Amino acid sequence: MVQTHILGYPRIGAARELKKAQEAYWLGEIPQQQLLRVGAEIRRENWQAQSEAGLNFVTVGDFAWYDQVLNHSQMFGVLGQRFVEGAADNTLDQYFRQARGRAPSGQPVAANAMTKWFDTNYHYLVPEFSIDQEFSLDSTWLLDEVREAQSQGYAAKPVVIGPLTYLWLGRGVDNALELLPEILPCYTELFSQLAEQNVDWVQVDEPILGLDLPDEWRNAFDRAYQQIAHAGAGMKLLLATYFSPLRENLPLAFSLPVSGVHIDCVRAPEELQAAVELTDENRVLSAGVLNGRNVWRADLEKWQCILKPLAEQLGERLWLSASCSLLHSPVDLESEVSLPDDQKQKLAYSRQKLQELAQLQQLLCGESTAAGASVEGITQSRSIAERLQDSWRTQRYQERAAVQKKRWQLPLLPTTTIGSFPQTDLLRKVRRQFRSGEISASDYRGHLRAEIAEAIRRQEILGLDVLVHGEAERNDMVEYFGEQLEGFVHTGNGWVQSYGSRCVKPPIIFGDISRPKAMTVEWSSYAQSLTSKPVKGMLTGPVTILNWSFPREDIHRSESCLQIAQALHEEVLDLEAAGIGIIQIDEPALREGVPLRESEHEDYFAWAVACFRYTCSEVKAETQIHTHMCYSNFNAIMEAIVSLDADVITIESSRSDLRLLSAFADRNGDYPNEIGPGVYDIHSPNVPEREELVDRLKKIAEVVPVQRLWVNPDCGLKTRSWAEVGSSLLNMVEAARAVRTELA
Repeated sequence: MVQTHILGYPRIGAARELKKAQEAYWLGEIPQQQLLRVGAEIRRENWQAQSEAGLNFVTVGDFAWYDQVLNHSQMFGVLGQRFVEGAADNTLDQYFRQARGRAPSGQPVAANAMTKWFDTNYHYLVPEFSIDQEFSLDSTWLLDEVREAQSQGYAAKPVVIGPLTYLWLGRGVDNALELLPEILPCYTELFSQLAEQNVDWVQVDEPILGLDLPDEWRNAFDRAYQQIAHAGAGMKLLLATYFSPLRENLPLAFSLPVSGVHIDCVRAPEELQAAVELTDENRVLSAGVLNGRNVWRADLEKWQCILKPLAEQLGERLWLSASCSLLHSPVDLESEVSLPDDQKQKLAYSRQKLQELAQLQQLLCGESTAAGASVEGITQSRSIAERLQDSWRTQRYQERAAVQKKRWQLPLLPTTTIGSFPQTDLLRKVRRQFRSGEISASDYRGHLRAEIAEAIRRQEILGLDVLVHGEAERNDMVEYFGEQLEGFVHTGNGWVQSYGSRCVKPPIIFGDISRPKAMTVEWSSYAQSLTSKPVKGMLTGPVTILNWSFPREDIHRSESCLQIAQALHEEVLDLEAAGIGIIQIDEPALREGVPLRESEHEDYFAWAVACFRYTCSEVKAETQIHTHMCYSNFNAIMEAIVSLDADVITIESSRSDLRLLSAFADRNGDYPNEIGPGVYDIHSPNVPEREELVDRLKKIAEVVPVQRLWVNPDCGLKTRSWAEVGSSLLNMVEAARAVRTELA
């Protein structure tokens, strides 16, 4: 009989219990023991859900107080030197100091860098290695969770990030692979400890096998697994890959001394048959047949047809699973009380995917066979870029820059923010009251106007040069636009984790997309009427709206992206007609949508860049177009960024210690357009000192020509308090003025 399991489950809780407890603990509103109890209850409920669905194992070790990669950094003793000084008085607070720079105990410090987990919207904390890095094992948290699951009667399958992937994710040394001999003893010891805990299977995640790996990294797999595979006598390793086809690494994965291999059959259905042929009689094949990154119900009849002969061939050596961890899916569809039944019947959240695995298992055990099925992928239309290539702005950047400089008369080092201002408790309360019908639309709009007026007033007091309206009317930068556009469906509880306590609620693309009316013009126009300084119109770009939504699976993503771009094109022209002369079209998700295989990059960037450029293709030369990107490997997508041809790009750079700027500096001496590297980290509650910002700006000015340099925070400010925002922005403005005076 085929077996069932999953690679991971959402850890936020069905009602975001973890987020609420985390933030209450950070504010000192609950003791640590209460936070620990919330975590234990979430784990108990997750394991119970897996057990009730009939899974053969429950997955352990997928829970994290902030991030699973940070869990491993703590387990292997990877701790930056700055965290040693002013250390917290307990392990959990020390963990939170690395994640966010501050905890209830310990001194404030710069947090670890954060970046995207492969091609997802999840952010992980980057391991910080040193040349003389020493690793040491402290597996207490994982062993405790294994014992916790076993004490509740479950067969625990711990999950750990494999040694090659963990090293690949880090930074701080020129070649992290040189650290492999140093970290392998920790894995050997860890697997021995798990074997002593009567663990039968350990899931070892190596998603970098889906990348175009250098030969030295590919060659390192065999020697690494030869050393660690037999550490726990009698314990078996399941090598897990996901997010990408394995291609040349498929034989490599099956050649390693492991007892099973998991492959992503959603991203690479064409590799299933080859994987079966590589699966010998002593090995398990785990097939990820349910999409762990989307919310649509699976075609179980299709998979029954495909898997039936494989089940007969492999028997209990065929395992069924989701393609990847369910971390990227909402928790439970039953919590959606407002979705119409005809829509709910098409959807499956994480809990429903567990049920789908059980249903598929039953289908494969029965005698019936579904009629024909196909695993052919959607053919990509290559015509979008060709259709749009003649619609770019007619003036080159240098010509536009001269016109814009004359119109705006901005000072050297102009200051601005990325867009959003704090979403206060009062604002959230008013939004809830409006949605529940407790207050009228007129009262709600009046409150929003008051919030916008206050945001403008504060910015003028602070002395910012280019203002924003603060986005008081928006719940989320993608969800808000999804609510305004036809073709989207919105959930009440479709939350997924983005990082730490930050959760987002992606809209679902149910059909063709169009704009029935203007979405932002009223609020931007109102804000502009309150000040003589320019106020930016704020839009989320088409690629980001696509990548941060749950997409359709019946058409290629590029088609939905073009539909969104056409809607935004109309919005941009309406903003310009209303007198908004600076328009920001954010594309923070451009990088994460890039396929993991380089051979697929050209097609992706062709339609993604074309869709962005189309949104602003008809504006006048004097209209300045901004865009924003964050937490990306800019070196890998530099050509695409240049091709966007935005007049100004603002980027995250503070957590990377400005290393990301090298991508812009290395392009023939400089980036051709204007750029605003983030000068302080908005994801930390720490307020940057004025002198610190002055030093940082001087360093940036060594890389970016000062005539094209903007000054701004890393990202939007909605998650911060007004007290933090006011102090931080005041120091930023004063630092810009000081450097401006010195450079002048």
